[in-house]
Amino acid sequence: MFRQTLDPAGSLTLSALLALIPLVAVLVLLGGLRWKAHWAGIAALVISIVIAVAGFGMPIGQTLDAGLFGMANSVLLVLWITFNAIWVYNLTVHSGHFEVLRRAFSSVSDDSRVQAIVIAFSFGALLEALAGGGSPVAICSVMLIALGVNPLKAAALTLVADTAPVAFGGLGNPITALGPISGLPVDQFGAMAGRQVCFLAAIVPFVLLYIADGRKGVRECWPAALVAGVSFGLTQFLVSSYLSYQLCDILAAVVSAGALLLLVRVWQPVTATVSTGRGGGGGNGGGGGVATATGGDDVRDSRADVIKAFAPYAIIVVVFSLAQIAPIKKALNAIVWKFSWPGLSIQNAAGKKVDTSYTLNFFGATGTLLLVSGLLSLIVLKVGIGTAVKIYGRTVRQFGWAILAILAVFALSYVMNLSGQIGTLGSWLAGTGAFFAFLSPVVGWFGVTITGTDVGSNTLLGGSQFAAAHQLGASPILFGAANSSGGVMAKMISPQNLAIGTAAVGLVGKEGELFRRVFGWSVGLLLVLCVLVYLQSTPVLGWMVP
Repeated sequence: MFRQTLDPAGSLTLSALLALIPLVAVLVLLGGLRWKAHWAGIAALVISIVIAVAGFGMPIGQTLDAGLFGMANSVLLVLWITFNAIWVYNLTVHSGHFEVLRRAFSSVSDDSRVQAIVIAFSFGALLEALAGGGSPVAICSVMLIALGVNPLKAAALTLVADTAPVAFGGLGNPITALGPISGLPVDQFGAMAGRQVCFLAAIVPFVLLYIADGRKGVRECWPAALVAGVSFGLTQFLVSSYLSYQLCDILAAVVSAGALLLLVRVWQPVTATVSTGRGGGGGNGGGGGVATATGGDDVRDSRADVIKAFAPYAIIVVVFSLAQIAPIKKALNAIVWKFSWPGLSIQNAAGKKVDTSYTLNFFGATGTLLLVSGLLSLIVLKVGIGTAVKIYGRTVRQFGWAILAILAVFALSYVMNLSGQIGTLGSWLAGTGAFFAFLSPVVGWFGVTITGTDVGSNTLLGGSQFAAAHQLGASPILFGAANSSGGVMAKMISPQNLAIGTAAVGLVGKEGELFRRVFGWSVGLLLVLCVLVYLQSTPVLGWMVP
């Protein structure tokens, strides 16, 4: 039995600095040295293993086993979801219906900047609400490329757009995960998170315009950003507070898309712009890669073709909605293989056994529901089983080294968590007193940077947030929600999501460059949330806490 210790260096501050090294290594290797994600992930994993063994006293056998445990979890939580999400997309490409879908989105507006908001922000939020797991980044980025957006810029747009909906992604899984950890009403966490990320939702569309076309984009298209952001954020606030946090993103995505469709009937940018495609310019705030649009495609698709093009995504909505019906959900989760991971016997610093059980709920898994949606789509798209299998094989090969990056990052997160490095960081931050309210979102940001998922961050660090709240006499609802809300800003810089983004746009190995494009936005939005949460911990905005 290995028992974690929070201050192996004899000082909590020194121990926290030691535990911080693997995370700093990831950021420096990706952003500073521009390493590929898989090499950065492997290097950080090796560093964390050395620190776990030499610094935190974890036996080498259990340390390596913890890494294997993390890899095993990544297969169902990320790879299985992403493979099937991209497979559905590749089916539409093969059948020719993706071109129809592209033209349908183009018909909303001739302007590529408005299209970026519709696809990356509104449609991406719908995908995040239903599936999550990197599927919005994978699918929306290739949709933007099909519209002519530079690949790296397309990946940056979708990574930044996939922020506001993440706290409620996967039908509210991140929020749901906070319930068992805290023993508090989960609906209150949902309401609190909605009163935080709704402000980010109002900002993100403006950031997308800036990434797409610099200040010119913001100046010419601000009405679209305002309508999309405010309608999305307001819906998030109202639905999470008074209806259901599980439905929050679905309704917000539909409302924002509908509001944009109404807007473009009475307003269009004075000068519509379209990206020049793969040869176009890229970069944050760059105006390169755009040209004056003279019109859309001359092809006019029939209503039947348009319906078929949207059918796979409509099927996804229906399948995931049916899976939430109580009897069906119970049946899907009836067959679950759960066992204690062999070789891992760990206690936390308080002497409580750490849960190291592996759960394989294949039939109820998000990836499986996406697979079912893809199989049903074969009928509509008229794609044969043999062809579908070949397309699936090409889809897996498309990810290449990105698979290794995802495995390495999950191994890193489990080694850091099970060795006690994560707990040390959380305890050190909690010792900052009242200022912890400002730092609370940063804890979640660290968690998602390491794990790549908001669920993972809440599971790993939620307990630290509640312990800090108890120690400071603050609201655990506020800190728990802040962990989830702060984590969403790290989705865009997590190595596993960078790997998914570059794999989807065919630029595996460019993760470092993509990281540099989005890191500033990640930190900037995080600071906005830190200020908001701090004010919510004071009488200024304390009335917003349930």
